Amino acid sequence: MHHMESTFLVDNIFFIIAAMLSGGMLLWPVVARNSVRDIDPKRAIRLINYEDALVLDVRDDSEYAGGHPPNAKHIPAEKIEDRWQELEKFKDKPVVIIFTPGLRVGRAGAVLRKNGFKQVFNLNGGIDTWRRENLPLVKK
Repeated sequence: MHHMESTFLVDNIFFIIAAMLSGGMLLWPVVARNSVRDIDPKRAIRLINYEDALVLDVRDDSEYAGGHPPNAKHIPAEKIEDRWQELEKFKDKPVVIIFTPGLRVGRAGAVLRKNGFKQVFNLNGGIDTWRRENLPLVKK
């Protein structure tokens, strides 16, 4: 008898996980409202071209110097808490964050959200995607 119970669980574990996940999905919009969305390059370009989006590059100085999107504002991720005020005038505009994949970029966006920026987006894949799509980079 005991044996039966354990196989029931094992046989149905995926079903159980799926059920838990789909329940969790209902909460997602609530979470997402306050979080930073990932967008693809096409959407990013649309925001930049048509909605005056700010491109915020949160990579470190050397990476930024090696090539960044034109007109990008540069504030390294670890300084964003002290310097987000520099972006104050962009509060009502979309902000597209460019980062190095693998770095914890979440924080930069979270700081902006917390301080009242309504539309904060991460470019999916960050600078790697920007390069792969052959989007313009400038060095200065």
